Amino acid sequence: MSEEKRDKIILIDGHSIMNRAFYGLPLLSNSEGLHTNAVLGFLNILFRVLDEEKPQYLAVAFDLSKPTFRHKMFKDYKGTRHPMPDELREQIPVIKELLSAMNVPLMMLEGYEADDLIGTVSLSMEEKGLDVRIISGDRDLLQLASDTTMIRIPKTRKTGNEVENYFAADVKDKYLVTPSEFVHVKALMGDASDNIPGVPGIGEKTATKIIAQFHSIEGAHDHLDQVTPNKARLSLQDNWEQAQFSYQLALIDRHAPFEISLDDAGLGQDNSSLYTEQALNLLKKLELRQMVRRFTEHMMENEVAGTSSLYRLISDPASEDEFIRQVQGEDRIGLFVLAEEGKLLGAAVTARGGSALLMPVSKEQLVRLADGNEKICGIHLKEQLSYMDDGKSFPEEDQGRYFDCAIGAYLLNPLAGAYEYDGISSVYAGRIVQTREELLGKKSLREIAGLATDDLTLIMSGDSGGKAARKQTGPEDKESAAAAILRFACLNSETAVLAQKPIEDKLKEEGMDSLFADVEMPMVFTLYHMQQEGILVRGDELKKFSETLAGRIGELEQKIYQEAGQKFNINSPRQLGTVLFEDMQIRGGKKTKTGYSTSADVLEKIAPFYPIVQDILEYRQLTKLKSTYADGLSSYIGEDGRIHGKFNQTVTATGRISSADPNLQNIPVRTELGAQLRKVFVPRDGWVFVDADYSQIELRVLASASDDQNLIDAYNSAEDIHAITASKVFHVPLDQVTPQLRRNAKAVNFGIVYGISSFGLSQGLSISAGEAQEYINQYFETYPGIKAFLDGCIESAKTRGYSVTMFGRKRPVPELKEKNFMRRKFGERVAMNAPIQGTAADIIKIAMVGTDRRLRREGLRSRLILQIHDELLVETAEEELEQVKKILREEMEGAASLKVRLEIDMKSGSSWYEAH
Repeated sequence: MSEEKRDKIILIDGHSIMNRAFYGLPLLSNSEGLHTNAVLGFLNILFRVLDEEKPQYLAVAFDLSKPTFRHKMFKDYKGTRHPMPDELREQIPVIKELLSAMNVPLMMLEGYEADDLIGTVSLSMEEKGLDVRIISGDRDLLQLASDTTMIRIPKTRKTGNEVENYFAADVKDKYLVTPSEFVHVKALMGDASDNIPGVPGIGEKTATKIIAQFHSIEGAHDHLDQVTPNKARLSLQDNWEQAQFSYQLALIDRHAPFEISLDDAGLGQDNSSLYTEQALNLLKKLELRQMVRRFTEHMMENEVAGTSSLYRLISDPASEDEFIRQVQGEDRIGLFVLAEEGKLLGAAVTARGGSALLMPVSKEQLVRLADGNEKICGIHLKEQLSYMDDGKSFPEEDQGRYFDCAIGAYLLNPLAGAYEYDGISSVYAGRIVQTREELLGKKSLREIAGLATDDLTLIMSGDSGGKAARKQTGPEDKESAAAAILRFACLNSETAVLAQKPIEDKLKEEGMDSLFADVEMPMVFTLYHMQQEGILVRGDELKKFSETLAGRIGELEQKIYQEAGQKFNINSPRQLGTVLFEDMQIRGGKKTKTGYSTSADVLEKIAPFYPIVQDILEYRQLTKLKSTYADGLSSYIGEDGRIHGKFNQTVTATGRISSADPNLQNIPVRTELGAQLRKVFVPRDGWVFVDADYSQIELRVLASASDDQNLIDAYNSAEDIHAITASKVFHVPLDQVTPQLRRNAKAVNFGIVYGISSFGLSQGLSISAGEAQEYINQYFETYPGIKAFLDGCIESAKTRGYSVTMFGRKRPVPELKEKNFMRRKFGERVAMNAPIQGTAADIIKIAMVGTDRRLRREGLRSRLILQIHDELLVETAEEELEQVKKILREEMEGAASLKVRLEIDMKSGSSWYEAH
């Protein structure tokens, strides 16, 4: 006989969740300047919990005015809590007003902390037969866990938002003590953030061990002679009163003079009590648009967002065709292609009628779906385009119909790191949804389904009875694998639709709508084209190159052993440090806690004086070259003999394109042997490579942006810029500039772009810091406009919080507000460099899009296949060679209008080595 379902109440630790929400979202504010990010984050967490737990009751606890100590006997105890940031403090009364407008009872009582009220109410609700869920970021509340009370702790990780769940058994499993014993652990170890002094010298590990053995501080004190280690025993003996004091501070009062009425805490059917006109008006004032939409749609009984009943599976071909006909002509749809290992499995589509997963689906159906709608909204569209490519490869005139929310989110916050559907939903759609890992775990779709084939139709129809890889939000709530896959796919397409307009509006507000529409979205298709083309690699030559490297590595290995007089593991920093700096007594070693440092910067300084160190550096370089490239590249060669690497658009904060799987941008060129690797990259038979490389693009951007007439004139005179700089900085006639002076000037020229310090320049030129500073001073005297420009970049970034490029790209610089001196100096370098490097990145992207479009528009067979920072590589049909060179020159040199000419160096050849 099944157990009768119990009612459930949610108790939220208000200050704790507001604090977590504040630091989990970027600062937001309405038009009146009121910060709103903590309010939005709190509501996101609240509605996520309500969606997952489906409770009947809800209450939120707050400290009154300021955190107080729960025991009056400790009123004179002086704590050291960090002050609340003003931007968060101003949002506390706002969330209280909003919750009151939503009919949510607020638990507050003078002289008692929120923890005490939660502890008191949770005990009362347990006694009334309710299940209790406590939502807090404070682990102190784990002492309240029981068989019917779960503590839920939201966590923000790189992979997305997660929640840790603890019943009493879970606390015991993780912390080795019961919930009631957890307080005693806290009493011993203390907690500075909670003003609990603890017992000096006893940390978490020792405290847990002691309480697991004796079950309480009293038990440990009664058996002091058995407490280990000796240091802990003596400290507990000497600080017994402080241990008791700490216990009382850590203990939550579960008998406060406070109660709430279940009638007041009731949510009504479908949480209807929350959706009031008063709350809606407050949300409009706060300008939380997605929450306004949620409330409006719910109140109109026409909610789409988050209604899982509208997620449906369509697996009948006739029904799929009918669904596609129904959604064709929509002003916008959300689309997510479900694929694995290059195999098309299905597609989730969100339109006004809800979300559906078509599975299986054909490429022809996807093409028809895309062609029939005005705007296609997606997330990370580039990796999905191949499944809806009709062979025309997305011509220029069709590209404007696509909107990639990940690209938009990246432009608005290039420091976020990840741009998956759950994060985008939280920030731009006003709701927290389950992550991929929460739904599907880390396994592939095939692994989740437990099938031996790629055919997921069985699992989607429910015939296999498979279960999702990991437990969901509740202890008894395991979604089937079919439901998890359905929800994952539909959340992607649904989020794309919900977030598209807010992202578009925010881009306009930030002045980056043109950058998005004219540069970044076209770049999606240019990079897709490049990935599809790939680059041809001679696998047999790559193997021979690997063998050549292996031979040289072997020679170096024997030579190093001979020079050292012993055999040892050259790849072991510890062994290498011992051999060099102890056994061989080489001077210049740098001792660390784990031994001698053998980092490159340490070895490079002493290499000119010790042949063995030179050999070690070469050995390292060649072993990396062999493992990463000579051997590593082989695994990426496809059946067509080409490497189809990935180009990432949302990785670097400055806007530069990055390369992965494999990283072809890091092919070494400084050494001849490294450059030889480019010989294995070749065009197809009868074709050639054309390689065009911007000449000093970042220095030219600096000259134009700074409006320094001396540097502008130097560039426009078409002379050697480094020689001219050397002549001016070192006060020698141009015809008397030596190679060394030119090298020094070159180091200063490029160093200035990156905000180099006198120390950094001195290290690079092997001169004193004083000399280096003099070089920098002389440089700024020669080019005073640059000094004023760079100082202005720093001041502007301090004032606005971000740097900005010529094309409006913004790069936040939070480091400028750091208390740490070194972090602030790093922020200053970022503020100086980001406008220059970011503008150069924008220019290169414009050139790439222009080149790709021209080649296709003019009906050429030649294709852009690689971008390596400032360099573009085109695989060129021989009869099109001159036309390709003309296109490259026009598109690259005409990509931006600067006060100095943009110039390129261009070569052609039968391999990448010859063309570079």
